[in-house]
Amino acid sequence: MSKTALITGASSGIGKATAELLAKHGINLILCGRRQERLDALKKQLGAVTKVETLNFDVRDRKGVFDAIASLSGVFESIDILINNAGNAHGLDPINEGNLDDWDAMLDINVKGLLYVSKAILPQMVERKSGHIINIGSTAGKEVYPKGNVYCASKYAVDAINQGMRIDLNEYGIRVGAINPGLVETEFSEVRFKGDSNRAEKVYQGYQPLKPEDIADIIRFVVTRPYHVNIADLVVMSTAQASSTIVKKNL
Repeated sequence: MSKTALITGASSGIGKATAELLAKHGINLILCGRRQERLDALKKQLGAVTKVETLNFDVRDRKGVFDAIASLSGVFESIDILINNAGNAHGLDPINEGNLDDWDAMLDINVKGLLYVSKAILPQMVERKSGHIINIGSTAGKEVYPKGNVYCASKYAVDAINQGMRIDLNEYGIRVGAINPGLVETEFSEVRFKGDSNRAEKVYQGYQPLKPEDIADIIRFVVTRPYHVNIADLVVMSTAQASSTIVKKNL
C-alpha cells in the first residue's frame, strides 16, 4: 500500500523538488501552500504519476491549518510522512534596527506554523503508533551569524522542537528527524531581500550552491530507510561552504 506524505511550502524550492521526486517513488502527495495556481500546476504535472491533493493555507493561520487538514478524506486522510518545509527569512538587519513585522513573520511561520501543522497531524500518528516527521531546519539553527539574529533564533527553535518531538514521540514509534541545509539556490534570498533580485542573485554567485533537488534526494533517502532506522539530525552544505560566513567564491 502506498504511503501518503504531506509537504508544506510545496509550491516552490525544496518542497516542489521533493514532491516531484517522491511522486516518482509512488508516494501519494498532499501539497500545501499559499499559491493555489502553483499547487494546481504541480498537481496536474504529478497527477499522472501518483495521487495528489492540494491544500491552500498559510501556516500562520491556526484555524486555517486545522480546518484544511481536517478536510482530507479517502487515501489522503491517513498521513504517513509529514515534511515541515514551509519557512522564510525576512530582512538582514542588525538586531537594533530589526523590523518588528519581519520578526513576527519569521517566528510565526518558522516556529508556530511548524507547530500548528504538526499538532493537526500528530493525533493520528500517535493512534497508529507509526509515522515519520521531517523538519527542515537550517545551518542557521546550528550557528548564529552577523545580522542573522531572529532568523537564527527561529531555526534554533526548530532544532529544539525537533529534539523535543523525538523524545516525546519515542514511545509511539514515530520517527522524527531534521535536515539542515546551508545555502540552497531557491527564492529564499529574494524573499529575504524583499524582491531585490540583484542583491539576491549575488548570494549564489562565484560558487556552486546546493540545489533544491539535492535536498529532495536526501529526503527521499531518509523516508525510504527501513523503519528501525531514523536519520535524527543531518547538516548538509555545498562543498564551497564551510560555515555560515565562509564560502569559497571564485569571483
